[in-house]
Amino acid sequence: MRQSFDEFVAERLDRLLRYATAMTCDRHLAQDIVQEVLLRVQDKWARIDAMDASYLYVKKMVTNEYLSWRRRKAAKDISASRATLEAMAPPTGDFAGEFVERDAMRARIAGLPRQQRAAVVLRYYEDCTTAQIAEVMGCTEGTARSHLSRALSTLRAHQATADARSPEVLR
Repeated sequence: MRQSFDEFVAERLDRLLRYATAMTCDRHLAQDIVQEVLLRVQDKWARIDAMDASYLYVKKMVTNEYLSWRRRKAAKDISASRATLEAMAPPTGDFAGEFVERDAMRARIAGLPRQQRAAVVLRYYEDCTTAQIAEVMGCTEGTARSHLSRALSTLRAHQATADARSPEVLR
């Protein structure tokens, strides 16, 4: 089913922004990335719309833009990333352990290398298969599995460290 560029944007913009925000942990950067990608997509819309999976192609462009932005940008202090993360979802009060854990997990994910973070977001936020992750990231399935495995190992190690420091683990 062919659709105009405006129809595509109206239908998919929210999802693209959520995807980019989850990957970047920065709402403003996500908006910049999606805007940049959509400007390029608009110029090539006839060719992209002719594809079987135009949304996946655009999502791959968003992923590549995020990954290349990270390469171009000088490394910033990780605390700035955490401050952005806290501003994005400020803690609302410690009335339930699951909210505290969610915020802690977001901070741990924000500290992952860019390709591992992208793989985790694609797998657990976008519910993509390993083959889809490999396609979006432009790598082999083995590399996608490796990114996921390393990310999960890092996240587990951080969780174990946090559990060891905490006198009482919330369950």
